[in-house]
Amino acid sequence: MLTVWAIEGIPEIVAGDDLAAIIGALAGALEDGDILAITSKIVSKAEGRFVKAADREQAITDETVRVVATRTYPGGVTRIVENRLGIVAAAAGVDASNTPRGTVLLLPENPDASALRLRKALEARFGLRLGVIITDTLGRAWREGQTDVAIGASGVRVLDDLRGSADTQGRRLDVTVPATGDEIAAATDLVKRKSDGLPVAVVRGLAHLLAADADGAKSLIRPAAKDMFRLGTDEAWNLGFAAGKASRD
Repeated sequence: MLTVWAIEGIPEIVAGDDLAAIIGALAGALEDGDILAITSKIVSKAEGRFVKAADREQAITDETVRVVATRTYPGGVTRIVENRLGIVAAAAGVDASNTPRGTVLLLPENPDASALRLRKALEARFGLRLGVIITDTLGRAWREGQTDVAIGASGVRVLDDLRGSADTQGRRLDVTVPATGDEIAAATDLVKRKSDGLPVAVVRGLAHLLAADADGAKSLIRPAAKDMFRLGTDEAWNLGFAAGKASRD
């Protein structure tokens, strides 16, 4: 049986806080095989990922590796970009909410490494096998709304490769690789409820996904060579138009 619940009582996190100790003190009785999903914002705060920024747009520019799409709307510009972690997201993951005035918050510098540190500390505290997923909220191409996804992970198989196995009719599965890391992140978003200040959740019942040597969440990022949608529609059209014009000149 799958059970998901939020840990209550997590205080406002500040730079330098021992996040593993805070979570461990409030987590209650964990069991072997439990997975903790931790919102990236509190990881970033504990790691001091604040930067001074009178202009959030400049912070977004500084974190951007590649622009995917830009759209102007009344009151501003939305930028979908690839950030330094390889994640494609609005505003490069730069967050200006619930941060000290004059600052913005960046994503953890290395979310997989952050997840590993937290897992090791929590496993040592409880004497159990645990998994840790660090989550962040992303929009989706072709879909309205947002959902949480895994941007960091340790001890959990974030991809469950079923290729080569058979379906219920005995047919071979050739392309089925569920993104279990993202599925776990999305499930925990239902109980963390951003407006309620519940940044950590526990998932019980997925111990079969635990593996100490599992790849981190970086493995969820599709390599550029396999990306069929590297640009927004307008950007791709403009690039093709310019290339065609150049070939005629």
